[in-house]
Formats: sequence, C-alpha cells, structure tokens
Amino acid sequence: MQATSQILNAEAIRRAVTRIAHEIVERHGGTDRLAIIGIRTRGAVLAERLAQAIRQLAPPVGTSVPVGALDITLYRDDLTAIGPNPVVHQTEIPFELDDRRIILVDDVLYTGRTVRAALDALIDYGRPALIQLAVLVDRGHRELPIRPDYVGKNLPTAPGEIVVVHLTETDGTDDIVLGAAGGDHGGLTT
Repeated sequence: MQATSQILNAEAIRRAVTRIAHEIVERHGGTDRLAIIGIRTRGAVLAERLAQAIRQLAPPVGTSVPVGALDITLYRDDLTAIGPNPVVHQTEIPFELDDRRIILVDDVLYTGRTVRAALDALIDYGRPALIQLAVLVDRGHRELPIRPDYVGKNLPTAPGEIVVVHLTETDGTDDIVLGAAGGDHGGLTT
C-alpha cells in the first residue's frame, strides 16, 4: 500500500459543509425555491448533509429544503470505458425542477466531466432557474470550463495523485485522504 496523507478529518468535513450551507443561504437570501441535488454516490450523501445544515440555520429554523439524488451513468462521455455492463442507479428527484434554484453537489471536482454529465441529466428533468455547483474538494486540473460556486477545500494536486473521500454513510468513516495513483486507498478514487 502506498502512503496517503489525511487532508480533512470528520470535524473538518462537518465545518466545511456548515460553511457551504451558510454561504448558500447568504447568497440566496434564504431558501425560497431552493433545492439540493447530489450526484450519486457521495454527492448525494453530501447533499443530505447540506440540506440538514441549512435546515438548522435558515430562518425560520427547521425550514426544509428538498433534496434529490442524480445518477449520471448513462450521461458519461466515458461510458464505453467503464465496461460492457455499467451499473445504473436510480435518480430520485421528488420535486419539479422548473424555476427552482438548484445546488448541484459532488464530493470532488477534477476534470469537470462528471459535472458536465450531471448538467445534461438535470436538463432532461426540467428547466431550473439556475444551477450552482457545491463541491467538498476542488483539486484542479479542469478539462472543461466548469467552476464551483461553493468549495469546502481547494486542494492543488499533481496529476498522479488521487483524492479519496470517505463518508460514514457509505464507508463507515469521515475523512479525505490524498495518495498516489495505483495504491489501495479503500474507497472511491477521484
């Protein structure tokens, strides 16, 4: 196993999500017509956490923000490279997108291709008033002109490094580690 270094621990992740929630509420002046959609898998977990954080601070406290989960598998531009039988998960958006202010959430922003696929998928479900992007980690190396509106941690990386996000709901622990490509890091590599 190659060496990894912890970038954020559980408390730092919690603080980053809380800070993003504050920024969203402040920028939008509340939660009216706001909805949060996470890109499966870890983006969906972070979307739930973000909605909970917003619920705790947006006046009136306890205001619920609708949350959805988006599967982008069939919208990816590397679908043939994934394999002959890609696993397609369910998209769950239990509200209308038309005229809503959507916060699209993902764990790591890298090339921008995942976000491009998510934008294509969202437009198939309706016509939001706007779409903003919130990411836990922005590691740079963009291949498309995509920029996050809300960032938990800017983390300059080398192309040979990977960022691994572990979340309790999917991995049993909360942390973010940086490691070398090709190592066994026990989680999704991005």
